[in-house]
Amino acid sequence: MSETFFVDGTNRATEIHPQKIHAYLATNYRVGHIADCPVLRIGSTCLELDALFAAHKVDCAGFLTAYNPRGTQQSDLKNKASHLLLHAQLSVLSLTLIEGSGSEPGTNWSAERSYFALSLTRDAASDFGRAFDQDAIVWVGDNLVPQLILLR
Repeated sequence: MSETFFVDGTNRATEIHPQKIHAYLATNYRVGHIADCPVLRIGSTCLELDALFAAHKVDCAGFLTAYNPRGTQQSDLKNKASHLLLHAQLSVLSLTLIEGSGSEPGTNWSAERSYFALSLTRDAASDFGRAFDQDAIVWVGDNLVPQLILLR
């Protein structure tokens, strides 16, 4: 049985291969770099975000990367340059940014440096993802449940 996934907000089937989507769904999205930092898992409530959101008086956030556009492995140099550009563009918005990383357990795929941008709306997060040619972004609203938002 094949699965059909849809681009967020449309009834248009995605161009992204289902295996890639399953990898994104299986990824652990770490908000920070310390041992006990919040780890986002798509579709699972992340209660640790409640205190973080309350402390910053926000009700949403986007988890974004500029690494490996469209899930295609890039050089370390290119990924680092894209990461710096993403930081510069997010910084213009004066949002609180927490550097983190996304990685799929049990694979050889390197962790992708990312930013958790507090108070970034779903539409704005999607716009950043598209600008950096990403397949998807992760967005969390006030229900504290991370969502995978497919972009193409």
